[in-house]
Amino acid sequence: MNGFLGTLANFNDVINTFVWTKVGVWLLLIVGIIMTCLTKFFQVSHIGHWMKKTVGSLFDKKVKGDTGEKASISQFQALCTALAATVGVGNIAGVAAAIMSGGPGAVFWMWVAAFFGMMTNYSENILGIYFRRKNASGEWSGGAMYYLEDGLGGYRGMKVVGKILAICFAICAVLASFGIGNMGQVNKIVVNFTSAFDIKALSSHVLYTSADGSASVTLYMLIVGIILMILVGFIILGGLKRIANVAETIVPFMVVAFIAGSLIIIFKNVLHIGPAFGAIFGSAFTGKAAWGGATGVALKQVITMGCKRGVFSNEAGLGSSVMVHSNSNVLEPVKQGLWGIFEVFADTIIVCTMTALTILTSGVIDLETGVAVTENDSTLVAEAFNTVFKIGRFEFGRYFIALAILLFAFTTILGWSHYGSKAVEYLSGNAAPIATIVYKVIFVLVIVCGAILTSSLAWDISDTFNGMMMIPNLIGVLSLSPLVMKLTGNYVDRRIKGKTDVKPMLSFFKNIEEENAKKIAETGED
Repeated sequence: MNGFLGTLANFNDVINTFVWTKVGVWLLLIVGIIMTCLTKFFQVSHIGHWMKKTVGSLFDKKVKGDTGEKASISQFQALCTALAATVGVGNIAGVAAAIMSGGPGAVFWMWVAAFFGMMTNYSENILGIYFRRKNASGEWSGGAMYYLEDGLGGYRGMKVVGKILAICFAICAVLASFGIGNMGQVNKIVVNFTSAFDIKALSSHVLYTSADGSASVTLYMLIVGIILMILVGFIILGGLKRIANVAETIVPFMVVAFIAGSLIIIFKNVLHIGPAFGAIFGSAFTGKAAWGGATGVALKQVITMGCKRGVFSNEAGLGSSVMVHSNSNVLEPVKQGLWGIFEVFADTIIVCTMTALTILTSGVIDLETGVAVTENDSTLVAEAFNTVFKIGRFEFGRYFIALAILLFAFTTILGWSHYGSKAVEYLSGNAAPIATIVYKVIFVLVIVCGAILTSSLAWDISDTFNGMMMIPNLIGVLSLSPLVMKLTGNYVDRRIKGKTDVKPMLSFFKNIEEENAKKIAETGED
């Protein structure tokens, strides 16, 4: 058995390295650059517009309030649910890992990946809204599988190719939802929470130890896993509306709290901000070691680690968040695309940057040598917070990070449960109502497995499936780039340049386009 698992792990490593390092990161960057150029650097040229229509419109009831419709959720709820899945452990432990492995220069390449990723996410959201349709329950269904089948498959001779890629994407999304979107997140929650808030009577009761003796599962971990299973089950079995309501409540709070805590540390170490940025830019382009020759980190690794962690953080290009953005009550495809730009901006440019500056200014890593106070990535951020929030023996920084990881990972589970259910809905066809219920029940039960499993192979394999989602998705985005250009130009002409003689492009389906155009005319929606 051990021989089989070893062979499986080696095989997965080969595929994972190919998907993420050899192809994935560079393909994501290339697609992001292409979409940025084709849309004429929309994220920069129209920054005032997309900021106004996203964060600047949060007091608009049509944007933030309950839609009162079974088919959709509000634009803000769609954003929060998407952020719930993307703002996760990667924003804390992932950034720390990038800095420890690739040096501070990795942060620069994380920004680069996010800058171009904004337009990849924008393009995905546009296509998701344009090709969405209502399912048997009257809810909107959209995602990469639909624009692959109807969009790419609509080209001459590409019907079978589009269908095959759509099925591959959906299968990988389901498998990834159980690993990266479930067990991996639960494992991080349990390990960090039980460590920070130790209860000796429970943690001393060991249920079993891994074969190599490196990890143990305690009664405490099992209890936390069961509690998580009950909470998650109550939320996701209540449907997308309940998930969206929870995300809308938790996500803004956890993001603001984390940013506030980070800013306190950064401003306390205000004299270190300059050196921190100097280290980021100074080691971003050097072919020598990132830490002044201390660790031998080459430029290629600096770029790879930064871009990879940026993608892990915001998921732009994976085609995952499109599945919830497509449930928005928005009538205009490009308007939801604007939220896609803001999603990447908030996730990586804001939250990940706060994590990076907290680490680099707090002194937990020596900017000259790269020597860190701990080798554990999530613990490193906790140590950074402890430099300010530790009082006597009470390590409030550690407690704060444990709670932050709990909330970040918990909401990630909620978001991915929706992604998986939408993929199952697509794959199961007419049997979708029953299939999605079965999926959700299994998804909830698997949570306990994440709490008690010690092997990393399960999450490594799901990480591979996560990466494999992006290949068919990016093929779809590239093949439909002319449509993205037309939709963007149509929107700019009507909404920004004020042309009144241009007919709106709202949906692939004529009946939905006519219905949406009528609603826009009646409500005067801009």
